[in-house]
This record gives sequence, structure tokens and C-alpha cells, in this order.
Amino acid sequence: MEIRHIRVTGTVQGVFYRASAQSRAVQLGLAGWVRNAADGAVELLAAGEPEAVEEFVAWCRRGPQHAVVDELAVRPATEEERSALPEADFEIRR
Repeated sequence: MEIRHIRVTGTVQGVFYRASAQSRAVQLGLAGWVRNAADGAVELLAAGEPEAVEEFVAWCRRGPQHAVVDELAVRPATEEERSALPEADFEIRR
């Protein structure tokens, strides 16, 4: 299992990024979460088969139709993030 933290900046809040990311993650069989950050970014934690996680990261680079992604940062999840990972769901967090 691969677990990655993803941070997306640009025009990504208010364009259905979180709901679209949740839908795509569920299609790929991923667990994790997506949330808006206070600074206007969107943060995600995705866990699953390496190929599915990579496909999800590629989707995050584009986002939904009205998103404009300026920057995408991907890193391995910390131990704290791993321990708080939902077991099977992909959640929208507030």
C-alpha cells in the first residue's frame, strides 16, 4: 500500500475540487481524505495500490473542469497521518 499527502494550490476552492476528488478516489478504490486549507489550497491524503495512487496524483494535477492548478506538492505520509487514515472510505473533511 502506498500513502501520499498531496497539496494543491491555484484556483481549487469553490470549483467542486473536493467533491470531484472524492469521486475519483472512490472510482480508484482509494482510502483517505480531502480538505480545504485556510490559505486557499486543497490538501489530500490518498492510500491504496501504487498504480491507483499515481493515477490519482495525475488527476490532482488537472482537477475538475473549472480548477486551475498552479502547483502540486506530493510527499509520503507522516506516521501521524498514517495513523489517522480512514480504513476504507475517502472523506471530505472540513
